[in-house]
Amino acid sequence: MVVLEHYFTCPYCWETISMMLDNSVSKQVYIEDCEVCCNPIELRVQFNNSELVDFQANSIEQ
Repeated sequence: MVVLEHYFTCPYCWETISMMLDNSVSKQVYIEDCEVCCNPIELRVQFNNSELVDFQANSIEQ
């Protein structure tokens, strides 16, 4: 398992957020709160051979 730091923009407050990602699971979908505005963000992460190939951070509001 390797944990890597990934930076992305919060879909609510537009601040740059740092997140630690675990590449031991190839496809992941989960909810994390923004560390700045505390709104819930749906994260979709995909690794291929331990390399990050897709990262999406989406608002959960419809």
